[in-house]
Amino acid sequence: MIVPLVVLNRPRQVDSLVARRVFTNRSRAIQTALREKIERVEGGRLAAECAKLDKKFEQALADEGLGADSAEILGA
Repeated sequence: MIVPLVVLNRPRQVDSLVARRVFTNRSRAIQTALREKIERVEGGRLAAECAKLDKKFEQALADEGLGADSAEILGA
């Protein structure tokens, strides 16, 4: 998957951000943009996988585990 890095097409904007001291240098601006893009891509994947879950089944599984844990804690 090729992800276009928009900030590389806009050197004047990057220079402006550096001049306004938003970033210490061009490299830092590009690193930040890349990190944020990767986080968005990965976050989208997580959301897609979560959407596949059966909410009722997951809740029943969680409730079942709570019952066993509380009995163990209370010594019953």
